[in-house]
Amino acid sequence: MSTAVFPGSFDPPTLGHLNIIERASKLFDSLDVLISVNPDKKCLFNEDERFSLLKEITAGYKNVTVHKWDSLVVNYCKKVGAKVLLRGIRNVNDFSYEFDLSLINRSLNEEIETLFVPTEQRYFLIRSSSIKELAKFGGDISAMVPPAVEKAIKEKYSGKINK
Repeated sequence: MSTAVFPGSFDPPTLGHLNIIERASKLFDSLDVLISVNPDKKCLFNEDERFSLLKEITAGYKNVTVHKWDSLVVNYCKKVGAKVLLRGIRNVNDFSYEFDLSLINRSLNEEIETLFVPTEQRYFLIRSSSIKELAKFGGDISAMVPPAVEKAIKEKYSGKINK
């Protein structure tokens, strides 16, 4: 059985993330979406909120499960027997960063292979930081995030919009 792990902060989960999940769910027997928990990183959504949102938007994929992890991703892979890490890339900057990270992960566990999945063109400009900034000022984010995420973001920023 082939298992892949798609790690990220998912703050917030985007349509770009969901696209990678959908495509990967067709390639692997099992896909673990892994919320990497970093207590030093300031997030809009806490880990439980991100977990709930990802569970909701991936509910239609029978071979996709969502997990939280607060240690090295390669340790999670070893724990569950996964040999593949998936990383979505939008541009050469993403590739450069992810390539370096893949070398580090490989040095930590040589059994782990990192596969880069280029984003579809329609999701090329979607960035979590841009979504949060746009939403903060009342902009339309409906083309960037699933409806459940849009609702949650609007609830976070209700009453906080700077006009």
